[in-house]
Amino acid sequence: MTTHPPHKQFHRAEPLSGGKPHAIVIGAGFGGLAAAVRLGVRGYRVTVLEKLEQAGGRASVFRQDGFTFDAGPTIITAPFILEELWTICGKRMEDHVKLAPMDPFYRIRFDDGTWFTCNGDADFMRSEIARFNPDDVKGYEMFFEESKNNYSLGFGLMDRPFHKLIEMLKFVPELVTKRADRTVYGHVAKHIKNEKLRQALSFHPLFVGGNPMNVTSVYSLIAYLEREYGVHFAWGGTGALVQGMVDLIEDQGSKVRTNAPVAELMLEGDKAVGVKLNDGEEVRADVIVSNADSNWVYRNLLPKRKKRRWTERKLDRTNFSMSLFVWYLGTDKRFEDVDHHTILMGPRYGGLLKDIFKRKVLADDFSLYLHRPTATDPSLAPEGCDTFYVLSPVPHLDADVDWETQAEPYRRKIEAHLEKTIMPGLADSVVTSKIFTPLDFRDRLNAPNGAAFGPEPLFTQSGWFRPHNVSEEVENFYLVGATTHPGAGVPGVVTSAKVLDSVIPHADEIEARRATYG
Repeated sequence: MTTHPPHKQFHRAEPLSGGKPHAIVIGAGFGGLAAAVRLGVRGYRVTVLEKLEQAGGRASVFRQDGFTFDAGPTIITAPFILEELWTICGKRMEDHVKLAPMDPFYRIRFDDGTWFTCNGDADFMRSEIARFNPDDVKGYEMFFEESKNNYSLGFGLMDRPFHKLIEMLKFVPELVTKRADRTVYGHVAKHIKNEKLRQALSFHPLFVGGNPMNVTSVYSLIAYLEREYGVHFAWGGTGALVQGMVDLIEDQGSKVRTNAPVAELMLEGDKAVGVKLNDGEEVRADVIVSNADSNWVYRNLLPKRKKRRWTERKLDRTNFSMSLFVWYLGTDKRFEDVDHHTILMGPRYGGLLKDIFKRKVLADDFSLYLHRPTATDPSLAPEGCDTFYVLSPVPHLDADVDWETQAEPYRRKIEAHLEKTIMPGLADSVVTSKIFTPLDFRDRLNAPNGAAFGPEPLFTQSGWFRPHNVSEEVENFYLVGATTHPGAGVPGVVTSAKVLDSVIPHADEIEARRATYG
């Protein structure tokens, strides 16, 4: 990836130029980068301010001992959402970023050693269902048809602004008809009797921070989304996709500044007019967009002032998503029997979810997601080696867990489980290692409570109930990313930037106002 030098230390206000209107984007995660691209297309000169040493946010990259690790998202669904960013710039994504379709999408290993494989072939999926319970094939077809209907509803909501309650109320009748009050697990269980199949078809909300036992059945849309559009891997890792978006921004004449943490918004009355950086530098702009965690923003970036909606009391009542424990490892040999994506289910499903989301305790057992990108792209490790990361959902920092002391024992427990199940000889083959705990989500990514996905995607924290894309607190301030509408996951985060097209004026309008009012 191209590295960007630290920003210059001006310690003064940067005046608005007489040229293009200026937009600031706080944070260079997928949402912020997508917002910058769209603002550039709509005539703005954009400056993206990123506190970390590189762009990407949760999707950043690190390299260690010759191994390349994607820190966060590894699964690309709905690639058309990303392709649109290149299309609106008059380019083709395939000329800049290569997406490799996955087959299978992933394999699920249950605790008794049985496997379930998921891909995009309808006949194959029916045969997989029949292996576990022939009587569930008909139920699976009914579930999939409802998944398709939920996709039509869910994707119809994604790129609409919901800062006005009336906009959400329009969809209430359809939400009632589609039984959005039912949970994903309840929706699956209505059609499927086999418990293993129930788990295999309901776990997906965990990818966006949701408990399958709590989140609305609308999230069952993922089953249709995967089959219709596939599951993809960005060749070179997700970091290649981040760099492709940075290149789009810079080709527009805009810039991404790393090592540039924002300290607060600058206000004139109730209107945001710029930002002040940690070193005192002030940068003025016509429009300000934040990709940072909305809870963190409303606690930290607004000067001390009375808040209209997101008071400390209301922020304190947020139901956060779970956090994650991630172990990145490189091995001096290849594990050819391990797929690109593997999910290892633990001995409990509902009980473990309750421990993570409700009881907030670090259980003795776990379920894991194992990522082996070198199964597809060997260049991410030295020759003859493998790159992995293994992820375990864990409670956020409200749990009584001392990660400073428990991280390494937890890693060893995961290592022993992988060695016992699908990776014999693992411990002796590890040559590089790094762990990421809820503390890192809090400290590196500004995620309150170390929650990996922000507010849990409950119905009462979705749509209008979620922090709005148009700030309720400050004029001329907008939000994108996982913690605003429509929510977490690469498709949702990138689509949050599309919402801005409906609520931020075109740069031409701002220039016209300047000409009229000076």
